[in-house]
Amino acid sequence: MRFLLVEDNQNLAEAVSTRLAMDGHAIDMAGSLGEAQDYLAYSSYDIVLLDLTLPDGDGRRFLGQCRAAGNDVPVIAVTAQSDVSSRVEVLDAGADDYISKPVNFAELEARCRAVLRRRGGASHNVQQFADLEFDPLRAEVKVAGEPRELRNREMRLLEIFFSGPDRIYSKVQIGDRLFSSAEEISENVIEVYVARLRKKLDGSRAQIETVRGLGYRLSERG
Repeated sequence: MRFLLVEDNQNLAEAVSTRLAMDGHAIDMAGSLGEAQDYLAYSSYDIVLLDLTLPDGDGRRFLGQCRAAGNDVPVIAVTAQSDVSSRVEVLDAGADDYISKPVNFAELEARCRAVLRRRGGASHNVQQFADLEFDPLRAEVKVAGEPRELRNREMRLLEIFFSGPDRIYSKVQIGDRLFSSAEEISENVIEVYVARLRKKLDGSRAQIETVRGLGYRLSERG
Protein backbone atom coordinates (compact mmCIF):
# COMPACT_ATOMS: atom_id res chain seq x y z
CA MET A 1 0.00 0.00 0.00
CA ARG A 2 1.01 3.61 -0.43
CA PHE A 3 0.46 5.89 2.56
CA LEU A 4 0.40 9.62 3.05
CA LEU A 5 1.34 10.34 6.66
CA VAL A 6 0.34 13.84 7.79
CA GLU A 7 2.09 14.40 11.12
CA ASP A 8 4.20 17.29 12.44
CA ASN A 9 5.82 15.30 15.26
CA GLN A 10 9.01 14.21 13.52
CA ASN A 11 9.80 11.40 15.93
CA LEU A 12 6.35 9.87 15.62
CA ALA A 13 6.32 10.34 11.85
CA GLU A 14 9.66 8.58 11.46
CA ALA A 15 8.64 5.76 13.79
CA VAL A 16 5.41 5.10 11.89
CA SER A 17 7.14 5.44 8.51
CA THR A 18 9.93 3.05 9.49
CA ARG A 19 7.48 0.44 10.74
CA LEU A 20 5.32 0.59 7.61
CA ALA A 21 8.38 0.53 5.33
CA MET A 22 9.58 -2.64 7.08
CA ASP A 23 6.43 -4.33 5.77
CA GLY A 24 7.11 -3.15 2.23
CA HIS A 25 4.73 -0.19 2.16
CA ALA A 26 5.58 3.14 0.51
CA ILE A 27 5.16 6.26 2.64
CA ASP A 28 5.18 9.97 1.88
CA MET A 29 5.37 12.28 4.90
CA ALA A 30 3.81 15.73 5.18
CA GLY A 31 4.43 17.95 8.19
CA SER A 32 1.59 20.36 7.50
CA LEU A 33 -1.82 20.52 5.83
CA GLY A 34 -0.32 22.60 3.02
CA GLU A 35 2.20 19.87 2.22
CA ALA A 36 -0.55 17.26 2.44
CA GLN A 37 -2.64 19.20 -0.06
CA ASP A 38 0.28 19.29 -2.49
CA TYR A 39 0.83 15.53 -2.20
CA LEU A 40 -2.87 14.78 -2.72
CA ALA A 41 -2.98 17.04 -5.77
CA TYR A 42 -0.31 15.09 -7.62
CA SER A 43 -0.32 11.55 -6.22
CA SER A 44 -2.80 8.84 -5.33
CA TYR A 45 -2.78 6.95 -2.03
CA ASP A 46 -4.35 3.84 -0.59
CA ILE A 47 -4.68 5.44 2.86
CA VAL A 48 -4.04 8.82 4.48
CA LEU A 49 -3.01 8.86 8.14
CA LEU A 50 -4.07 12.31 9.33
CA ASP A 51 -3.06 14.00 12.57
CA LEU A 52 -5.78 16.38 13.71
CA THR A 53 -3.58 19.15 15.12
CA LEU A 54 -1.20 20.58 12.54
CA PRO A 55 0.81 23.84 12.58
CA ASP A 56 -1.33 25.39 9.84
CA GLY A 57 -4.80 24.23 10.83
CA ASP A 58 -7.25 21.64 12.08
CA GLY A 59 -7.21 18.22 10.42
CA ARG A 60 -10.98 17.89 10.76
CA ARG A 61 -11.60 21.02 8.72
CA PHE A 62 -9.06 19.89 6.15
CA LEU A 63 -10.76 16.48 5.93
CA GLY A 64 -14.16 18.10 5.48
CA GLN A 65 -12.81 20.24 2.64
CA CYS A 66 -11.32 17.18 0.94
CA ARG A 67 -14.63 15.33 1.12
CA ALA A 68 -16.54 18.37 -0.13
CA ALA A 69 -14.17 18.52 -3.11
CA GLY A 70 -14.96 14.89 -3.94
CA ASN A 71 -11.71 13.31 -2.72
CA ASP A 72 -12.74 9.94 -1.27
CA VAL A 73 -9.29 8.60 -0.35
CA PRO A 74 -9.54 6.43 2.80
CA VAL A 75 -8.52 8.45 5.86
CA ILE A 76 -7.62 7.24 9.34
CA ALA A 77 -7.45 10.08 11.85
CA VAL A 78 -4.64 9.94 14.40
CA THR A 79 -5.72 11.74 17.54
CA ALA A 80 -4.62 12.33 21.12
CA GLN A 81 -8.26 12.97 22.07
CA SER A 82 -10.04 9.90 23.39
CA ASP A 83 -13.44 11.26 24.42
CA VAL A 84 -16.50 10.02 22.54
CA SER A 85 -17.59 13.44 21.24
CA SER A 86 -14.19 14.02 19.60
CA ARG A 87 -14.26 10.62 17.91
CA VAL A 88 -17.81 11.20 16.66
CA GLU A 89 -16.78 14.60 15.28
CA VAL A 90 -13.87 13.02 13.40
CA LEU A 91 -16.05 10.34 11.83
CA ASP A 92 -18.74 12.88 10.92
CA ALA A 93 -16.07 14.99 9.22
CA GLY A 94 -15.45 12.12 6.81
CA ALA A 95 -12.81 9.90 8.41
CA ASP A 96 -13.09 6.19 7.74
CA ASP A 97 -11.64 5.33 11.14
CA TYR A 98 -9.46 6.73 13.90
CA ILE A 99 -6.65 5.61 16.15
CA SER A 100 -5.52 7.14 19.42
CA LYS A 101 -2.02 8.23 20.38
CA PRO A 102 0.30 6.70 21.42
CA VAL A 103 0.00 4.61 18.26
CA ASN A 104 0.03 0.84 18.57
CA PHE A 105 1.49 -0.38 15.28
CA ALA A 106 -0.33 -3.72 15.23
CA GLU A 107 -3.63 -1.92 15.78
CA LEU A 108 -2.79 0.65 13.12
CA GLU A 109 -2.09 -2.02 10.51
CA ALA A 110 -5.26 -3.90 11.46
CA ARG A 111 -7.35 -0.75 11.12
CA CYS A 112 -5.80 -0.04 7.72
CA ARG A 113 -6.72 -3.50 6.51
CA ALA A 114 -10.24 -3.16 7.90
CA VAL A 115 -10.77 0.18 6.16
CA LEU A 116 -9.62 -1.23 2.81
CA ARG A 117 -11.82 -4.30 3.24
CA ARG A 118 -14.86 -2.12 3.89
CA ARG A 119 -14.04 0.09 0.92
CA GLY A 120 -13.70 -3.00 -1.26
CA GLY A 121 -16.85 -4.66 0.06
CA ALA A 122 -14.98 -7.61 1.58
CA SER A 123 -15.60 -9.06 5.04
CA HIS A 124 -12.49 -11.21 5.45
CA ASN A 125 -8.77 -11.06 4.77
CA VAL A 126 -8.23 -14.06 2.50
CA GLN A 127 -8.61 -13.22 -1.18
CA GLN A 128 -8.69 -15.75 -3.99
CA PHE A 129 -8.13 -15.64 -7.73
CA ALA A 130 -8.02 -18.87 -9.76
CA ASP A 131 -5.92 -21.23 -7.58
CA LEU A 132 -4.09 -18.33 -5.92
CA GLU A 133 -4.87 -17.45 -2.29
CA PHE A 134 -3.61 -14.24 -0.75
CA ASP A 135 -3.90 -13.28 2.91
CA PRO A 136 -2.36 -9.83 3.53
CA LEU A 137 -3.08 -10.10 7.26
CA ARG A 138 -0.82 -13.14 7.68
CA ALA A 139 1.41 -12.22 4.72
CA GLU A 140 0.68 -15.63 3.20
CA VAL A 141 0.39 -16.69 -0.42
CA LYS A 142 -0.65 -20.15 -1.59
CA VAL A 143 -0.75 -21.67 -5.05
CA ALA A 144 -3.18 -24.60 -5.17
CA GLY A 145 -2.80 -24.86 -1.40
CA GLU A 146 1.02 -24.81 -1.52
CA PRO A 147 2.65 -21.95 0.45
CA ARG A 148 4.94 -19.61 -1.46
CA GLU A 149 7.46 -17.29 0.14
CA LEU A 150 7.33 -13.67 -1.02
CA ARG A 151 9.47 -10.77 0.10
CA ASN A 152 7.74 -7.64 1.41
CA ARG A 153 7.74 -5.62 -1.78
CA GLU A 154 6.72 -8.64 -3.86
CA MET A 155 3.82 -9.03 -1.43
CA ARG A 156 2.83 -5.39 -1.94
CA LEU A 157 3.02 -5.80 -5.71
CA LEU A 158 0.68 -8.78 -5.52
CA GLU A 159 -1.59 -6.68 -3.30
CA ILE A 160 -1.82 -4.09 -6.09
CA PHE A 161 -2.88 -6.70 -8.63
CA PHE A 162 -5.39 -8.23 -6.22
CA SER A 163 -7.01 -4.82 -5.74
CA GLY A 164 -8.25 -5.07 -9.32
CA PRO A 165 -7.98 -8.50 -10.98
CA ASP A 166 -8.09 -8.27 -14.79
CA ARG A 167 -7.44 -4.53 -14.53
CA ILE A 168 -4.40 -3.27 -16.45
CA TYR A 169 -1.83 -1.38 -14.38
CA SER A 170 0.76 0.70 -16.19
CA LYS A 171 4.33 0.81 -14.96
CA VAL A 172 3.72 4.36 -13.81
CA GLN A 173 0.68 3.32 -11.78
CA ILE A 174 2.56 0.42 -10.22
CA GLY A 175 5.54 2.60 -9.37
CA ASP A 176 3.27 5.25 -7.87
CA ARG A 177 1.72 2.73 -5.49
CA LEU A 178 4.79 0.64 -4.76
CA PHE A 179 7.31 3.39 -4.01
CA SER A 180 7.31 6.70 -2.15
CA SER A 181 7.97 10.04 -3.84
CA ALA A 182 11.46 10.12 -2.34
CA GLU A 183 12.52 6.89 -4.06
CA GLU A 184 14.02 7.02 -7.53
CA ILE A 185 12.67 4.30 -9.78
CA SER A 186 12.78 3.34 -13.44
CA GLU A 187 10.74 1.10 -15.70
CA ASN A 188 13.49 -1.51 -15.36
CA VAL A 189 12.92 -1.66 -11.61
CA ILE A 190 9.21 -2.40 -12.15
CA GLU A 191 10.10 -5.09 -14.67
CA VAL A 192 12.47 -6.71 -12.16
CA TYR A 193 9.79 -6.89 -9.45
CA VAL A 194 7.20 -8.25 -11.87
CA ALA A 195 9.67 -10.91 -13.02
CA ARG A 196 10.38 -11.91 -9.41
CA LEU A 197 6.68 -12.17 -8.61
CA ARG A 198 6.04 -14.27 -11.71
CA LYS A 199 8.77 -16.68 -10.64
CA LYS A 200 7.23 -17.01 -7.17
CA LEU A 201 3.82 -17.80 -8.72
CA ASP A 202 5.18 -20.37 -11.17
CA GLY A 203 2.75 -23.23 -11.71
CA SER A 204 -0.34 -21.23 -10.80
CA ARG A 205 -3.36 -20.82 -13.06
CA ALA A 206 -3.12 -17.13 -12.17
CA GLN A 207 -0.55 -15.13 -14.09
CA ILE A 208 0.88 -11.63 -14.26
CA GLU A 209 0.16 -10.96 -17.91
CA THR A 210 2.00 -8.38 -19.99
CA VAL A 211 -0.35 -6.24 -22.05
CA ARG A 212 1.96 -4.84 -24.69
CA GLY A 213 2.23 -1.07 -24.62
CA LEU A 214 -0.11 -0.75 -21.63
CA GLY A 215 1.25 -2.59 -18.60
CA TYR A 216 0.38 -5.68 -16.59
CA ARG A 217 -2.68 -7.40 -15.18
CA LEU A 218 -3.57 -10.37 -13.01
CA SER A 219 -5.41 -12.83 -15.22
CA GLU A 220 -6.24 -16.55 -15.38
CA ARG A 221 -4.48 -18.74 -17.87
CA GLY A 222 -6.77 -19.94 -20.65
